[in-house]
Amino acid sequence: MLKPHFDQLAQYNRWANRRLYDDAASLPDEDRKRPIGLFFGGVHGTLNHLLVADQIWMRRITGEGPQPERLNQILHDDFAELRAAREQEDDRIAEIVTALDEAGYDRMLEYRNSSGKAFQQSLGSALTHIFNHQTHHRGQVHAGLTILGIQEPASLDLLVLQRS
Repeated sequence: MLKPHFDQLAQYNRWANRRLYDDAASLPDEDRKRPIGLFFGGVHGTLNHLLVADQIWMRRITGEGPQPERLNQILHDDFAELRAAREQEDDRIAEIVTALDEAGYDRMLEYRNSSGKAFQQSLGSALTHIFNHQTHHRGQVHAGLTILGIQEPASLDLLVLQRS
């Protein structure tokens, strides 16, 4: 029962990020980087944060990959490089998620957060957090795109993907 759910969320994550990046690409670089009141400043800072967070979580899950130092770290100042890294990370997430079987969601993760505090949680609950975190910040970027003049950014509703 969980496998189709998480497989769909991995597909949705990739689909929504591509749509968001398509809209963001239509803006001048200075607008993408302008602080507009989002938690991570502007569109570019928030998109970087999402990549940072996913790299941190994928390292916790797999033990491999980049290990960013800060949640507000700018991994890529160049938008094309950021987009390429985002697509690569989305492919990695999808590969990891779709390779799981039902029992895999119960596997316990042990990790330390950025403050060094130790935690344990199931892989299924961690994946739920990862996809929810993406949705949360994509919503902020979506609003930021509107603030920056894109009248109708592409819909990111899961239902749109499900109906396609």
